[in-house]
Amino acid sequence: MAEKHSRLVTLLQILSILVVFVAGVVIGLAATSHINQYFGSKPELIFFMNRGSVSPASPIHEENCTVPICPVFVPRACDCPDCSSMDTYLHPRNLTHGMSDTELFWRAAMVSRQGKYPFARVPRVAFMFLTRGPLPMLPLWEKFFEGQKRDLYSIYVHALPGYELNVSRDSPFHGRQIPSQNVQWGTVELFDAEKRLLGNALLDFSNERFVLLSESCIPIYNFSTIYNYLTGSKHSFVDSYDEPTRYGRGRYSRNMLPHIHLRHWRKGSQWFELNRDLATYIVSDTKFYSLFRRFCKPACYPDEHYIPTYLNMFHGLKNSNRSVTWVDWSFRAPHPATFEKANITADFIRSIRSSGSHCLYNSRTTHICYLFARKFAPSTLGPLLELSSAFMEF
Repeated sequence: MAEKHSRLVTLLQILSILVVFVAGVVIGLAATSHINQYFGSKPELIFFMNRGSVSPASPIHEENCTVPICPVFVPRACDCPDCSSMDTYLHPRNLTHGMSDTELFWRAAMVSRQGKYPFARVPRVAFMFLTRGPLPMLPLWEKFFEGQKRDLYSIYVHALPGYELNVSRDSPFHGRQIPSQNVQWGTVELFDAEKRLLGNALLDFSNERFVLLSESCIPIYNFSTIYNYLTGSKHSFVDSYDEPTRYGRGRYSRNMLPHIHLRHWRKGSQWFELNRDLATYIVSDTKFYSLFRRFCKPACYPDEHYIPTYLNMFHGLKNSNRSVTWVDWSFRAPHPATFEKANITADFIRSIRSSGSHCLYNSRTTHICYLFARKFAPSTLGPLLELSSAFMEF
């Protein structure tokens, strides 16, 4: 009898354990479902859970998010944008991010298969400044952009790491520096910086034209003339020509065979202007760029050969084979002429405008061949500002 009672007690204990276990499973599933529904409706909480503990007094900037997202448990009524919104994705205004070059170029190369945009797109011109440090022509450029609609242009500055552009908050250059790396002029690092500018500018889906400029470049026409010229063009503007000398073909390496032949090799000015389609191809390419990285070393300069050669091989019909940036090489020196204060007159600017005489624009002859010019020393700023209103019309 005692043995039978013991068996019943044991059976009841087992049944109790099973009941508790099943109840625990049911409660766990219900709680999990509730939590998923709650956090699924609040992406900002997931963001902060993934980033760790965050104090409301220390807002976090998500990579390429325009401004800080709302802290945890702060009501959405606060003035905090959603970093996952379409507008933030399409038009990132905060250029700070932690992407590597590989990650940046991968993201910049994304292209929609639909072929159209889900918003009213106004094409922008991206002005990309490659500089070691200060921009001595900054006041002239600020005057150039003054009064223009911000949805018509964007600015990107690549300076050496550690340098911070000191401008007022109302300057169009404020907050426009991109994450940079060291650049040694004459090496592949120089084109890496150019490619980095392209990659960051491509993140803004409204950018349609991309022009590379230096700290010594100036505009020789007003904003509307330059904007209409670039956005209205059917072609990009990249200098690309065959030079049968040691400064052209002589820089070609047979190690690039069988992918790049001597007949493909081209040379041109590094100061390019590209449309979005070609810019995307440039940041997407790894096959041909790796050949230039390995085999185009001084006295071969990738910034003078890579884009001209690449476009000649694959996209020649989309290129005008000329630059829109005027440079004076008449002295036949290793570097172009630099202009000082004494050189700046209305006649001098007029001579630059007419130096191309005539060229083709959308298959028609035009007298406007150059939109920018270089190299201008800091001493030229004063007289250029004086000429800007009366002669250059800005």
